[in-house]
Amino acid sequence: MSNPLPDPFADRPDWAPLPPRPVEIVPATGRIELRGRRVLVGLPGLGWRGDLRADERVVQGSRTYVPVIPEHEWYRAESEQVEVFAPLVPVERVWVETVGERRSSGGPSEPGIRLVSLDVPTRRPPTPVFEADAVTGRRVVHVTGATEQRDLRAVTESYSGADGDICVRVAPELEWYRWAWRGQAPTTMEVPVHLLWLE
Repeated sequence: MSNPLPDPFADRPDWAPLPPRPVEIVPATGRIELRGRRVLVGLPGLGWRGDLRADERVVQGSRTYVPVIPEHEWYRAESEQVEVFAPLVPVERVWVETVGERRSSGGPSEPGIRLVSLDVPTRRPPTPVFEADAVTGRRVVHVTGATEQRDLRAVTESYSGADGDICVRVAPELEWYRWAWRGQAPTTMEVPVHLLWLE
């Protein structure tokens, strides 16, 4: 028998969960509310920095700025009701993460180097956790049916759960960051890897 059997699961089977809606990146110059939103800052051709949150725009003279806070500081300020330093970044250097529309998959991604434009920040499509090399500390989305639970962080790598499922423990982002500033261990939830996606 020289011909291999076809893989019955080569295309997305009916039981496989749909990927979450992708994160789209839009300029902060548009009409979008910024308070608490994830943002990226940078310059075209230079690079981009993420894991930041924004506050509402500030106008000084004829310029518009966005107060930008590292994400861990934003969570601390919101949770502890303390003030934190927020540098003002010109609005044209700020890009906002929004949840986009679900797209039909264009098939598996091509292996090798993926080239991007340096004109705008680029976001990867959602990646199944079981395809990732490492997940601890990464943003993940828990997908059950049509429900997407976001603002989660992976607390472990993949492991064999009590029922034999391959799982990852996840925690709400607030608890993930509270773990850093208070040393208070987060409440975690065991999730099978086939229901988790890297955001």
